[in-house]
Amino acid sequence: MSDNKIIENPYFKWITLFVASGTLLCCALPILLVTLGFGAVVASLNYNIPGLLFLAEHKLWTLTIAAVILIVLAWIIWRPNQYCPVESDLAALCKKSKRLNKRIFWLSLMIWFIGLFTSYFLLPIRNLLNL
Repeated sequence: MSDNKIIENPYFKWITLFVASGTLLCCALPILLVTLGFGAVVASLNYNIPGLLFLAEHKLWTLTIAAVILIVLAWIIWRPNQYCPVESDLAALCKKSKRLNKRIFWLSLMIWFIGLFTSYFLLPIRNLLNL
């Protein structure tokens, strides 16, 4: 399988959503649960699902890999010289899939920014406000 076919694979777009969701699971969800008073739930999740603890310990790598994948996905979606077929049925399907790809991208990007914000900016902002 050539590199172009790997990138054109429709599953690649869903993989980016999954990887971006990993940033949400490692960084945003535990902070939200602890803030709401569910620290025991976070401890239980980390004990029962060791992968979450691994992602949290390596959040820089998790966020960086997700960012690189999102950049590649953005290039795939908005690269030049993309044309839909002339046939009306295929053109409608092409436009529908492009719209779905853009929604998946924006959802993934939003999840990534939530993970980034809660990992690196939330605690310093909270400490500044509690002076």
